[in-house]
Amino acid sequence: MRFLFLLILLAGIGIGVVYPWAMTNFSGHEIGTWRVYEQGRFKPVTVPLAARDAPVRVLVDLTARAERIVVSQQRTVLTLTAATGGRTVLASTLQFTHAENPRQVSPQLPDNVFRDEAGLIATVSPGPYIFTVGPGDAEDIEMRAVDLVLRSGVGEVDRRAQPVGFSLMAVGLIGLVLAFRYGRRRQQDPNSKPPPPRWGRGSN
Repeated sequence: MRFLFLLILLAGIGIGVVYPWAMTNFSGHEIGTWRVYEQGRFKPVTVPLAARDAPVRVLVDLTARAERIVVSQQRTVLTLTAATGGRTVLASTLQFTHAENPRQVSPQLPDNVFRDEAGLIATVSPGPYIFTVGPGDAEDIEMRAVDLVLRSGVGEVDRRAQPVGFSLMAVGLIGLVLAFRYGRRRQQDPNSKPPPPRWGRGSN
């Protein structure tokens, strides 16, 4: 039973955590990376996109001197808008609160890179897209740099994956805990041992 519940737990982790992360960061191919903040200044960037690039996933990498970013739900670290032809096609707020395992810039530097997803541009009209990143209301974060990352032809994450994955994780974890407790009780209960044989070897 322990092995079965362990398999259920691992399946839940794969469906609820690994699958969405892999689809977000590795599906499709990278169009490019652009620096939108450096030396205390934000600057918009213009990126030409083609219809074949759709869908385009918009990611933002924040380089900061911090082990993790902690902000309340009402506060925003960065804002992002994407516009083409005079109309806004994407508007997003970024908090980076779920980035538990940031990338380290260098072993010699204390800075870490936190990634957050701004959203998906499902349909692309050929032409220039203007991406504008600005500050939010979380002012106590020491930002070093901010990069815009665009990925083309990315797969869409199934919205049912995370709820199903988290449910399997809960079932597997609860099952493992109960299995270990039941096994420990059987080892400690003297009545659970088989009675000695009445005849033959080992009989009294």
